[in-house]
Amino acid sequence: MSNKRNELGSFLKARRAELTPRAVGLPDSAGPRRVAGLRREEVAQLAAISTDYYTRLEQGRLPASAPVLETVAEALHLDEDQRRYLFGLAGKETVRPRRRAVQKVQPQLRRVLDDLTSTPAIVMGRRMDVIAWNPLAATLITDFGKVPEKHRNYVRILFTDPMMRSLYTDWRSVARTAVAQLRMEAAKYPDDPRLLALVGELSVQDPDFRTWWATHNVATLSVGTKVLQHPVAGELSLDWDTLTATTDPDQQLVVWTAEVGSPTHDGLRILASWAAGHHQITARPTD
Repeated sequence: MSNKRNELGSFLKARRAELTPRAVGLPDSAGPRRVAGLRREEVAQLAAISTDYYTRLEQGRLPASAPVLETVAEALHLDEDQRRYLFGLAGKETVRPRRRAVQKVQPQLRRVLDDLTSTPAIVMGRRMDVIAWNPLAATLITDFGKVPEKHRNYVRILFTDPMMRSLYTDWRSVARTAVAQLRMEAAKYPDDPRLLALVGELSVQDPDFRTWWATHNVATLSVGTKVLQHPVAGELSLDWDTLTATTDPDQQLVVWTAEVGSPTHDGLRILASWAAGHHQITARPTD
């Protein structure tokens, strides 16, 4: 068994040497790299495991469980043959967990979105992926249609789009709450490879995310108020609420509203008028 563990470690080391930070969505670090490819700590963070755990795994000092192998295989972008070989070295079954079907917005929610012409609204699915939106939401937050589908995740956009930090007047509070909400998603789907990859990517890229994720705070999507400084409509104090689809509890309609007659309500009307004249805003997923 020790020979197999040594071979497993050598195999992992060879695979990470083939990858560059850019290939897995990580920023290139400044200065020369002492090793070819990814560092151990980068693989560990992409796989959402500790660096010490991954190091012992690569050094042949630790047997690996099937869930850990699954996340490491995802982090190293292994193809099916490489994945089968990895599991064989570890003496684990190679049956891949059943993948959930790609979420499509429920027709009822789609109709609601289409009717909400003066209220920004999006539909969030598993992992807080944005799976549908209306034109006003795209104008208020970002044009989701221009974001590649695999990156169309609310938390990812919040941390990787620089415009978000100026859009929300208290970005840190908004982002910290979003991390707590994502932690709740992780509790529902602990083995979801896309969620694990998202956590690993953001942990490597952003120290705030890494710190807040480590606190293990949790929160649900419910209600609240957010203040935005919009480049067109100015300051907007918006109340947000969520409605869960009974046909698919993993889909939640998030709406932003303001009291009639308030400056924010007037600002939303101005924004809706502005959005109507900018037809390049995409109101439906394009991928």
